[in-house]
Amino acid sequence: MSFIKKILILGSGELGKEVTIAAKRYGQYVIAVDSYARAPAMQVADEFEVISMLNGDDLERIIKKHKPDIIVPEIEAIRTEKLKEFEDQGIFVVPTAEAAHLTMNRDAIRQVAKEELGLKTANYAYAESLNELQNTTKEIGFPCVIKPVMSSSGKGQSIAKSFEELENSWDIACSSGRGDKIKVIVEEFIDFDFEITLLTVKQKKGPTIFVKPIGHRQERGDYQESWLPAEMSSSQLEKAKEMAKKITDRLGGSGIFGVEFFVKGSEVYFSELSPRPHDTGMVTIISQNLSEFELHMRAILGLPIPEIEYYGPSASSVILADRDSTECPNYSGLEEALERPGTEIRIFGKPSTRKYRRMGVALAKAASTEEARKLSKESANSIIIKYL
Repeated sequence: MSFIKKILILGSGELGKEVTIAAKRYGQYVIAVDSYARAPAMQVADEFEVISMLNGDDLERIIKKHKPDIIVPEIEAIRTEKLKEFEDQGIFVVPTAEAAHLTMNRDAIRQVAKEELGLKTANYAYAESLNELQNTTKEIGFPCVIKPVMSSSGKGQSIAKSFEELENSWDIACSSGRGDKIKVIVEEFIDFDFEITLLTVKQKKGPTIFVKPIGHRQERGDYQESWLPAEMSSSQLEKAKEMAKKITDRLGGSGIFGVEFFVKGSEVYFSELSPRPHDTGMVTIISQNLSEFELHMRAILGLPIPEIEYYGPSASSVILADRDSTECPNYSGLEEALERPGTEIRIFGKPSTRKYRRMGVALAKAASTEEARKLSKESANSIIIKYL
């Protein structure tokens, strides 16, 4: 059997771009798919397609056209029912079609985590209208976290501190959610000490392995910076690993999972899960010999992962657009950003901007986490986006 596979990547943003690069390094043939032209992964793939991945007919058409060996979902907004049909026909869907479907919807994966597997989570409920949301919060209480059941990177998330703020939270969730569901999840607000991403790698031919825990900070429900390793006790980490293995074993397949946890004192709460590389995991580009993208591709292809070699405390900081523009942006400040020892810059190559859109990331490693975070922020602030 030939080692070279035809891989269809559904979602061509910055994470899909790095997955494509990892696949090309191993000689694979990649078709990148997204809803807009000139998406980052399309710039490095062998072929590309522009479709709405929520359109089942379009999705079926391109799968039949390209006849991939492997389908790699890189975003949530996909008509996942179609993936199950093609999985039944022998195409490897990463990690599985069921995992892609369950994690596309926060309600489905939360029910698996808490009700089926008994993982510790915040109390939660669902609402499909503003009136239902108002009634639900009487049980959950305030403050509470409100977010669409289908979104990515925290988009559409807000914290309501009173009954009067619910209408605004409902509007934010409805306008920012992905897909065709008008449904929100209402969560008990956990005043956590910190939150982490535990990258969990399910191998075809080896044991489940874990990347060192990644700390991160969010604004507007979206990741702003991350660092590795996150400081946590061995008992906290073991609880997180136990839960991560339990839920990824349930989902099955192979590949990397970004499993998020809240940590409060000795308690560890399951928060969310992505069956793919995680945005906070971009720090692994500089922190170790095998980034999350290379780990993902090795796991998908059944290649060995003998060890992960860490280079020391590392951090990432996002480079954000400050306005909406349909013009292709230009950048200045690269020389200043890269003159700091131990730093790297990744410009994603997105063809347009919107306010707070992630356009690049600054990476740094140093003798301490604090210094790495400082360096990555300074490098990110050195990059100026210019609009032609």
